[in-house]
Amino acid sequence: MGTRLRRDGHKKSRTWALLFVFVSVFCIIFFAAQGRFQAPVLAKSVSTVAAPFEKAISWVGSQLRYVTSNIWEIATVHEQNKMLRNEVDQLRIQNLQASEYAAENARLRALLGYKQAAMQFDLVAARVIGREADSWSHMIVIDRGTADGVKENMAVVTEKGLVGHVIEAGPNYAKVQLILDPRSSVGTLVQRAESRVVGIVEGDPANPMMPRMINVPKNADIEEGDIIVTSGFGGMYPKGLVVGLVSSLENDEAGLLKIALLEPAVDFQKLEDVAVIVNSREAPPEPLKTPVQTPGTETDPAAEKKAQEAQAADGENTAQEQDMQAQAGESD
Repeated sequence: MGTRLRRDGHKKSRTWALLFVFVSVFCIIFFAAQGRFQAPVLAKSVSTVAAPFEKAISWVGSQLRYVTSNIWEIATVHEQNKMLRNEVDQLRIQNLQASEYAAENARLRALLGYKQAAMQFDLVAARVIGREADSWSHMIVIDRGTADGVKENMAVVTEKGLVGHVIEAGPNYAKVQLILDPRSSVGTLVQRAESRVVGIVEGDPANPMMPRMINVPKNADIEEGDIIVTSGFGGMYPKGLVVGLVSSLENDEAGLLKIALLEPAVDFQKLEDVAVIVNSREAPPEPLKTPVQTPGTETDPAAEKKAQEAQAADGENTAQEQDMQAQAGESD
C-alpha cells in the first residue's frame, strides 16, 4: 500500500515537473519572440530548445497545406470533370440534332428540286408519321389531309419515283397504299424507245419489297435493266413516273407470259418525306385505237357493218322487184 502511494507521488511529481518545464520553455519562447529578452546566451539557448518544436510545427503545417491543397485540387478537378461531361453530353445532343436537321434539309431540298423541275404537277409535301403494323410494307400514314387539298386516288411520289396513291383522307392525315401492296395495280410501260412494252405492276406476296410487272407477252421486248414508268392509263397515275428497274425475268406458270421482277426506284425502308400530286396539267395519253385490219375480214367491225348494210339493201331491192312482178301479173 505504501509502495503504491510512493509510486503515485513520484508520478504526480514527474507530471508537475514536466508541466513546469513546458510552461517555462513556452514563456521563454514567447517573450523571446516579443523581444523582451536581449541576452544572446539566452536567445541561443531558446533557439536551440525551440528548434525541434519549430521544425515539427513547420512540417505539420506543410503537410496540412499539402493535404488541403490536394483536397481542393481533387474537388476542383471533380467539379470540372462534371462540367465537362455535361458539356460533352450537350454537344453530342447538338451534334445529333444537327445531323438530323442536315438529313432532313437534304431530303426537303431534293423534294423542292423535284417540285421545281416537275412544273406540270402541283405538289403538297408531307411527312410519313406512321405505318400500319399488320401491313408494314403495304400502307403508310402521312401528315397531310383534306385541309391541304389531299383527296383519295391522288398519286404520291418522291423525287426518285412513285410511292403509291391515297386510299383514305382525313382533315389532317391520309393513308397511302404503296405499290408494294399485292392489291395495288399500276399501269406501266418500258421506257426504252425501242420497246414501249405495256404491263401492270403489282405487289408480290412472295417478295414484299420487290413488286412485279405482269401481263407481259412472252416474246415482248423487255430486258434486265430496263426502266419501268407509269403509262398514264386509268387516270390515277400521271404518265412518266419512274416505278423501278427490271431486276430479273421469269415465265408465269402457264408459260405464256413473262413476269418482270422490279427493284423499286424508291427505298421504302427509308421513306420519310413524300409529295402528293394534287393537280396535274399533263395531257392524258391518247386512247388505244383499234388496229387497222384487212377489209372483209370477220374481225373488221367497219367491214361487217358495211356487209350488213349491203345485205339489207339487196333484200330491199329483191322485195321491190318481187312486188313489181306481182303487180305486172295482176295487170295482165
